[in-house]
Amino acid sequence: MEAGKIIKTNQKYWDGNAEAWFGATALPVYGVNCVTEDDLHLFGDVAGKKLLEICCGSGHSLLYQAKHGAGELWGVDLSGKQLENARGLLAENHVQARLVHGAMEEDLGLPLGYFDTVYSIYGIGWTTDLEGTFRRVASYLKPGGTFIFSWHHTLAYCVGWAPEAGHQWEGDEMPFTRSYFDEEPFTMPVDGSQIILRNRKLSTYVNALARAGFIIEQMVEQSDRATLESKPEGYILRKAQMLPISVIFKARRA
Repeated sequence: MEAGKIIKTNQKYWDGNAEAWFGATALPVYGVNCVTEDDLHLFGDVAGKKLLEICCGSGHSLLYQAKHGAGELWGVDLSGKQLENARGLLAENHVQARLVHGAMEEDLGLPLGYFDTVYSIYGIGWTTDLEGTFRRVASYLKPGGTFIFSWHHTLAYCVGWAPEAGHQWEGDEMPFTRSYFDEEPFTMPVDGSQIILRNRKLSTYVNALARAGFIIEQMVEQSDRATLESKPEGYILRKAQMLPISVIFKARRA
């Protein structure tokens, strides 16, 4: 499947559904039923630092960073409607940020060797060119700069997952429904529209980071305590008690 078609399909979805996702999956939240930044403190002290968010969406993570004293904020997103919402949110909260409309895979004219931290909350997996995107991220960072991102854990789309079945399984057992090794793009119906995703192996992320010149400092695949201690009711909750739904990487530019 051509990268251009994938990007246009996903852009159409996000432009049409930006309101439904306003404020969803934003810091301190990293992902579905996952430990948070309040638990992990991966960013450390961001006071005075220059931060770039890839797939900044409605701007809520940028707002979070502003409230923690970030010195300079930039955001990139594929969806013009998402950026429109982000501008409104940030203006309402008197936060200044440079927002750039475009695909993360492309040359967007961002400054090189400039940022202390680049991050992406449930966004990086949309890329059609993982290694190329990681190389771009590395080029934006100062030497020693930090890259933090979260995304769906590979197992989440391999175990007990089938949109046509409504994602529902009874009992404590969930079958493997997709090969762990299948990284081909697939189309998924969502909200009366569709998106195109890839489910990449964890080793694909690790190796792409290494080839882009990153040193991995931390990988987190942990459901949050509330999930693990809850009564196992409902498909997603039961699944999150059996395996990680989300994964987080923290890496440093060598």
